[in-house]
Amino acid sequence: MTAIEPGTTRRHSWFHRTWPPAAGLAVGLASGIGIADGAEVAPVVAASGFVYLVAAALGSRFAAWPAFAVSVVLIAAAKVVPGFAPTWGMLAIGAVLLLLGLARGRRRPPWGLPLQAAAMLVLGAVALLAAEVSPTWSGVLVAGALLVHAAWDVHHHRTGRVVVPSMAVFCAVLDTALAGLVLAVTLT
Repeated sequence: MTAIEPGTTRRHSWFHRTWPPAAGLAVGLASGIGIADGAEVAPVVAASGFVYLVAAALGSRFAAWPAFAVSVVLIAAAKVVPGFAPTWGMLAIGAVLLLLGLARGRRRPPWGLPLQAAAMLVLGAVALLAAEVSPTWSGVLVAGALLVHAAWDVHHHRTGRVVVPSMAVFCAVLDTALAGLVLAVTLT
């Protein structure tokens, strides 16, 4: 192992720079395979807020990756468990973690737990609404929320806040790819 000279920054390898966007694109495209309307992927909107809320509540940027895994399990469970609503599951877990974070004194900084909790509420509400409206409105709501969240990811990547950079890049690409697919399905 070589030492890094003082005053220099460590450069990430090609792999470390490319796997997050490549994986985000793959997951985004896979999530959109065979969808008929935006309501089918509305839980992904809730998941986008859930990941950030978990990281903020636990005070660990890396916690975003296990939170993503939990959201995948919840969304997959809805495919095999009749009547299971993954958005409600993420909102419930998020509420518990919000209380835990507040109990642990994570009220500051304002862009941490307070802002992420508000974002989770908005994204959860959009996901729930998208599941109830017409297919056209559902598609518009889901695609719009995903594109807004992609901008959220870019902002958090640039500022280095809340989640690890790999998650911010992964999520920005996933959100953009899936929003494009949802819009394509909605407009055709």
